[in-house]
Amino acid sequence: FVVSAPSGTGKTTVVEQLVQVVPDLGLSRSYTSRAMREGETHGVDYNFITRERFEKMAREGQFLEWADVFGNYYGTSAADTDAMLARGEDVVLVIDVQGARQVRSRGIETIGIFVLPPSAAVLEQRLRGRSKDSEEQIRRRLEVASAEVDEYSQYEYVVVNDEIEAAVGRLES
Repeated sequence: FVVSAPSGTGKTTVVEQLVQVVPDLGLSRSYTSRAMREGETHGVDYNFITRERFEKMAREGQFLEWADVFGNYYGTSAADTDAMLARGEDVVLVIDVQGARQVRSRGIETIGIFVLPPSAAVLEQRLRGRSKDSEEQIRRRLEVASAEVDEYSQYEYVVVNDEIEAAVGRLES
């Protein structure tokens, strides 16, 4: 499964709860070159690696998909994904629209789910509420979100994250 959404929509939160209630469903943990935020843990939230190591892994073709998102690299390890599938797990990739395009272009069979916020105003409120970004970063994220929303038609399903438990239920169904 490929789950994409604009930054601040709550896609990771919803998917983290989903894998708790759906048997044999695993969440792929992305690699990133960005610094850990307060409250994050290496190997739990992301695999935090240096920019140099990320670039080496990308050159060596170790990523199923990867992208530069707001100046930091994010990618999905092909080996990690294959290992999960070999264990009999269904895998959820929480990736941006760039990464989803890369996965589709490889001919990998996926089911795409696009998560939307209830409105642009709610998305802005969520981004501001995180208190993790500067005003310039928030504006940039909102501009990118507007373009990303146009990609929803490339996905099989659309889920609105208006309330977390309801959104998890819609994803589960």
